[in-house]
Formats: sequence, C-alpha cells, structure tokens
Amino acid sequence: MSTTEFEARLRAALRPVEPPEDFTVRLERGLVELHELATDELDAWELRAMRDPRNWVRPAAAAVVGAGAGTALVVLRVRGGRRRRRAQASNVLDLAERTVRDLADEARRLLPGGD
Repeated sequence: MSTTEFEARLRAALRPVEPPEDFTVRLERGLVELHELATDELDAWELRAMRDPRNWVRPAAAAVVGAGAGTALVVLRVRGGRRRRRAQASNVLDLAERTVRDLADEARRLLPGGD
C-alpha cells in the first residue's frame, strides 16, 4: 500500500459523520428519563435504612446517575442555544457571561422546585 493510498483511506475513515436529525431529541429524552428515575429513587430513600451500609448502593448509584444525566442534559441544552448567544453577544466576555447565565438557568430548572 502506497503512502498516498494510505492517506486517502485514513482521510475517508476520519470523515465527519452527521448524526440522525432526531438524535438530539432522543438523547435529551433519555437523559430526562434517567434524571427522573434517579430522582424518584432518591425520593423513595428511607433515612432509617441507611444505618446498614449494604443499603447505600442504590442511593449512591442513583445520585451518580442523576448527577451525570443532569449535567449532560444541562450541557446539551446550553450547547443547543450557542448560535443564538453568539448572535446576541457583543464581544467574547459578553458571550461567556451569557453562556454561564444559561448554564445556571438550566441547572436551576433541573433542581427540585426549580421549575
């Protein structure tokens, strides 16, 4: 195999692939479902049962899954509005401020009582 043939194959293999159009919607729906399931699991948690360390696994796993899904959901939603923020921003500092504000707003929406 020649160098040019190898480069052509490598270029073809590394070509960007567009995700399906409904990918973002499906991903967001899945993350919302995971976050809600983890929240429900933590809501059902009984403090009395925590005396036994064997009972710590489910709440700990629910906390990790809920935090991960919530974080991914916030990032996904904020990333979706980047074009709008970029168009509204007057400079880089303004863009950063708008992005941080949107991050805080989305995180607040996910927290209990944040609606």
